[in-house]
Amino acid sequence: MAAKARDIRNRRSAMKWARSICLLAVTGTLLTGCGKNMYDLEQYVDEVKSRKPAGIESVPQPKPYVKFEYQAANRRDPFDASVLAASDLVINKRTTSEIYPNANRPIEFLESFPLDTLRMVGTMEQEEQLWALIQTPDTTIQRVSPGNHLGQNYGKINAISEYSIDLTEIIPDGFGGWRKRNQTIALSE
Repeated sequence: MAAKARDIRNRRSAMKWARSICLLAVTGTLLTGCGKNMYDLEQYVDEVKSRKPAGIESVPQPKPYVKFEYQAANRRDPFDASVLAASDLVINKRTTSEIYPNANRPIEFLESFPLDTLRMVGTMEQEEQLWALIQTPDTTIQRVSPGNHLGQNYGKINAISEYSIDLTEIIPDGFGGWRKRNQTIALSE
């Protein structure tokens, strides 16, 4: 037992001795980088100090104000509503479209939102009728069925499936008339 204890003491002593040598070696290595030879650094600092300072550029002179006189005061006002109404009459005379939105129908709530801001979030069946659930930008949920209108282009719902809503919009054709456009709103995940 005494031999074993002596052996353990010898190992601990050897470990302390090895740690001391390693610590001494690391310290010596670190201290060799701390020498006083800074000749190249001092030379560079002296060179920078001897340089002539660069001058500061002067502030550019501001351009003088040039007064502008409006010369078109006697011309036609581009915002005159009577001129715009006259051009609309000319365009409406050229169109032969028989498609028009129904102006006499009451506007539904979902027609106040652009179609791309409305999301289909689900469906609901009630008394064998399938309803689509539409989420508005203010996160309220509205239910719609075929025949309801939504979107700002007079969109009328034609069909509802579990995954989409098919509708037809009436949009301006660019010549004073109207044309139909089919759209689909897919179920959002």
